[in-house]
Amino acid sequence: MSSQSIERKVNDLTRRMQEAAEAEDFELAARLRNEIEELKGPSVRKPPPGQMGLGTHVPVAAPPKGWKRPRKPDPMTTNVKRGR
Repeated sequence: MSSQSIERKVNDLTRRMQEAAEAEDFELAARLRNEIEELKGPSVRKPPPGQMGLGTHVPVAAPPKGWKRPRKPDPMTTNVKRGR
């Protein structure tokens, strides 16, 4: 089955499941729910490229607009304490 036909089937089953629940036919609604889950497959799917690894769902903090990184100090300047 193509992904479009699966999507159409899932939409049809979802509509029928809601109608069955409104008619209080909960056994039919449960069977339809299970069939929908079988069509959708496992909930673990391959992530899109560039979003692999741990912590990729965490947004990266962006610096404020116009902020520039300060210059690094020159290590060869006077008054540099070494070894302490």
